[in-house]
Amino acid sequence: MLALEGIRVLDLSRLAPGPYCSMLLADLGADVLLVEEPVGTGDAPAQVARRLLDRDISERAMVFNALSRNKRSIALNLKNQAARQVFHKLVERADVVLEGFRPGVVKRLGADYDTLSRINPRIIYCSLSGYGQSGPYVGLVGHDINYISIGGALGMIGWPGTPPAIPMNIIADFAGGGLYSAFAILAAVIARERTGRGQYVDMAMTDGVLSLLVLVASQYFGSGIAPRPGQSFLNGGVPFYCVYETRDGQWLSIGCLEPAFWEALCRALGREDFIPYQMNVDKHAEMFDYFRQEFKTRTRDEWFEYLRQFDICVGPVYSLEEVFNDPQVRARDMVVELEHPTVGKVQQVGVGAKLSETPGSVRSLAPRRGQHTEEVLLDLGYSRQRIDDLRAEGAVG
Repeated sequence: MLALEGIRVLDLSRLAPGPYCSMLLADLGADVLLVEEPVGTGDAPAQVARRLLDRDISERAMVFNALSRNKRSIALNLKNQAARQVFHKLVERADVVLEGFRPGVVKRLGADYDTLSRINPRIIYCSLSGYGQSGPYVGLVGHDINYISIGGALGMIGWPGTPPAIPMNIIADFAGGGLYSAFAILAAVIARERTGRGQYVDMAMTDGVLSLLVLVASQYFGSGIAPRPGQSFLNGGVPFYCVYETRDGQWLSIGCLEPAFWEALCRALGREDFIPYQMNVDKHAEMFDYFRQEFKTRTRDEWFEYLRQFDICVGPVYSLEEVFNDPQVRARDMVVELEHPTVGKVQQVGVGAKLSETPGSVRSLAPRRGQHTEEVLLDLGYSRQRIDDLRAEGAVG
């Protein structure tokens, strides 16, 4: 048994945050049906963005696209009235609808919450957008870089005197957006068990970013001091929580916040005299100078093997190619391998949540667009002749 078995999700989202949200649900057993445009229809800019960011149309790219794994696909042109009727039939049976369009788009498609909640009062409807469905930025376009800018995260990343360091689109798109939406949807599912009614989830990625900054924000509200890039306790401003270049040009991360870990680090580096001065800002420059010189005497991996034996918070800074060969990553099944009939062996990132009784799994690779259209329509009671007619009029693909 899978934890979310029996939960039906209709996924109208396109770019990474929405598909990541529904991937998390699908990995744990939800029946996620991608509602996609038939080939040749849909908004041209959106199609270009999908190809650039996460939905290359080549078979190989689609097979390796983990965001669409464990899902089925139906191709519906929601600008067509007959296709809308199909979608509304799907809503009657669904538990969750997820969409990531700009505010106002779903209303024009007859797929907004007010319309669908009249069809199915138990439906949980999640709108995932950059700035949410209210406020002065409601119509402002954006991407991860913009959301982490306004959300306050980007301004704290980097080093003094340099431009902000732009991270990959992890913070807003995947954490503040996709992951937070999955959490909110499941909270609404639990609430429905008590109330019998669904509800609307308005998820803004900027809200998610700010929520992730809750500790930093709390400290700011309490002290009035805002963290600056490379100058604060947890972003590289202290010698015991920083990164250091090693002899081979690689980098090592040190995170010895607690006094016991700091003491172990100082002893391992032969500088017991530093131990009493961990929080003495006047000594930090001297510590930084020594650590930067000392860490260049061995390679990254030599330092890691040496320091890890002393109960020290240390880690090699990996490139992505290296991550998937790390023994801890392998031991935790965070790389899975499946077989595809034409592409062959396909590797993907594994399931993060480890549930003892109802573990998630990767059961199928990404579907072709519209791969399950006929299967779904037959299940809804449509005849093969009616399906052919719908195809002919461009309602389905």
